[in-house]
Amino acid sequence: MKVVVAIDSLKGSLSSLEAGSAISEGIHKVYKNADVVVRPLADGGEGTVEALALGMGGRLEKVIVTGPLSSKVEATYGIIDSSKTAIVEMSAAAGITLISEEERNPLETTTYGVGEIIKDAILKGCRSFIVGIGGSATNDGGLGMLQALGFEFLDGNGNPVALGAKGLKDIEKLNDENVIPELKECHFKVACDVTNTLCGEQGCSAIFGPQKGATPTMIMQMDKWLAYYAHLTKEKYPASDMNYPGTGAAGGLGFAFRSYLNATLESGIKIVLDETKLEEYVKDSDMVVTGEGRLDGQTVFGKAPIGVARIAKKYGKPVIAFSGCVTEDATLCNQHGIDAFFPILRGVVSLSEAMNPENARKNMIATVEQTFRLISLYGGK
Repeated sequence: MKVVVAIDSLKGSLSSLEAGSAISEGIHKVYKNADVVVRPLADGGEGTVEALALGMGGRLEKVIVTGPLSSKVEATYGIIDSSKTAIVEMSAAAGITLISEEERNPLETTTYGVGEIIKDAILKGCRSFIVGIGGSATNDGGLGMLQALGFEFLDGNGNPVALGAKGLKDIEKLNDENVIPELKECHFKVACDVTNTLCGEQGCSAIFGPQKGATPTMIMQMDKWLAYYAHLTKEKYPASDMNYPGTGAAGGLGFAFRSYLNATLESGIKIVLDETKLEEYVKDSDMVVTGEGRLDGQTVFGKAPIGVARIAKKYGKPVIAFSGCVTEDATLCNQHGIDAFFPILRGVVSLSEAMNPENARKNMIATVEQTFRLISLYGGK
């Protein structure tokens, strides 16, 4: 039996590769000689760096950068030397989890550290970038990231504008003469699973601003400032489009990547599946195993397990999924390629007990073992 395992992380508990290893152990308790291939999986959000870097023979790099409120933070990103590819999560430098709820203020928070990570990777030889932009604390339109890369945004007196969304209100001129030269050699794929535009009722300020600490007044101001920023950008870069789906992602960081760095905005799971070449492993397998921390009705909307299931069904492979918990509406997954799914909890426990990595690992192994014992009774070879 050949089984391909591609499971997303059980966030706060097991990484993608740790969960995959536990599944492999459970399968081997039943099928001693099974060929189990564990492949990394992520959807472009938290865990993407570790899943791709370690799963593709890369390494992790640490760098001190500017955090969302301008204090220094240690950020981790991945490098795959064979392809000179850097894997970056913007949340490592500008994530909302880096600051307390009381500190949230999108007028002040900046993406400057994201640009510093990119710059560090460029200096280490990377020219291809995979960037996940979920979980931001910012609404600066990517201004800080661009400033770190050498783009200059100047006020009416020719002085650099301030960091954070508050800097947007003062921009009168932009200059790209001092951008780091290697940037023109770089290609960016941005994992972007939201379709929000930069401005308007479905723009980043209105939709995501409140969770980042924005008041109604701030939302109106930032939306106005971002619109003018987009106007100046289009004068400089005519291909820029503030209404392109995804430009509102991460407080307008999607707009900055697409307009200034010529990035492509793609589904996070599509990027990961393409880069890990999962299809090559699936097509000659007997069975595919996937899953995530919580399987629910939202899983069918572009989440990692459904991406795996679609590839498997392309080749007629059976798909089973394991997760920390499942909800009543998770049955929708059965209509989207997952033939059967199983929660791994074996008793009534507290959330902290359930998410304890050692407990989660034991539960995964045990549940997988029993599932494959059943498969063996009905002809699984």
